[in-house]
Amino acid sequence: MQAKHGPGGTASRTFTESARRAQIVQAAIETIAEVGYARASYARIAEHAGLSSTGLISYHFASKGELVGEVVAEVVAAGQAFMVPVIEAAAPGRARLRAYIESNLAFMAGHRAQITAVAEVLNALPRHSEGQAAAYAPLHARGLEQLAGYLREGQAIGQLRRFAPDVMAQTIRAAIDAVGYRLAGEPGLDLAAWARELADLFDHAASIGPPGSGRRETA
Repeated sequence: MQAKHGPGGTASRTFTESARRAQIVQAAIETIAEVGYARASYARIAEHAGLSSTGLISYHFASKGELVGEVVAEVVAAGQAFMVPVIEAAAPGRARLRAYIESNLAFMAGHRAQITAVAEVLNALPRHSEGQAAAYAPLHARGLEQLAGYLREGQAIGQLRRFAPDVMAQTIRAAIDAVGYRLAGEPGLDLAAWARELADLFDHAASIGPPGSGRRETA
């Protein structure tokens, strides 16, 4: 079966093709994390994946842009799968805001290669929509709306003060993303310490009541 690229292609892939694509994406993540985006050639990725030819990459991905777009999407999806259950297990409001920040950095701590690869990709690609690389822009926009929703929820129940949720969401997201970029250049970064500091900072900035009192609030 000829692999289809672009929208609608997923439905036509066989199990074997899907497994091969996943193998290539994982190899791309590990290669980019190890040698950087610029040096992550198809030849290096194929070697890392144990493929006999770079043609196998070209068969499954129409371009390097499509491949790295899949890298970004894969890491974002994994992050969502890790974070959302943690966030939604926390009580709405202050506890949920802390859970959002802490689960983000906990995911980074357990997936350093993936975060490094995404940082390398986004640093290398040209910026388009709202200052984001095209591969990340729609995912970033959805993530901001998700976070703004949590903030509005906290305001509605009276735990978070009045502010523009979109502005606060953008600010929180920028702070978290900055940690990801720093991690790419500083693999030994203490992410647990960063999580505590950022959670305290935004709890203080966003909340009604004494700073830090949201820590023990659970559903």
